[in-house]
Amino acid sequence: MDKKNALRAGALAAGTTLMMLLMSSPALALTRDDGDDPGKGLSVIQTLGLYVAIPIGLFVVIAGLVMVLDKSHPHHRVAKPGADKAKAKA
Repeated sequence: MDKKNALRAGALAAGTTLMMLLMSSPALALTRDDGDDPGKGLSVIQTLGLYVAIPIGLFVVIAGLVMVLDKSHPHHRVAKPGADKAKAKA
């Protein structure tokens, strides 16, 4: 029964994706709209910096701040199973 549901879900996803691709016409992107005034394009380095480096940098900064400013007490943290027994023997 699971294979049938998986096949049905895959067919639905593929059909939806195909319909979305067919309905969106890239030819309309070639015509300019009134008042359209595009600026100068980005270089490859600028694009990678804007869409890759800056988000990764923000993630690292936020994750670092969360780890550094973590004020939770050790007894609130989830321990590995059996860690309490090891502490009791020590």
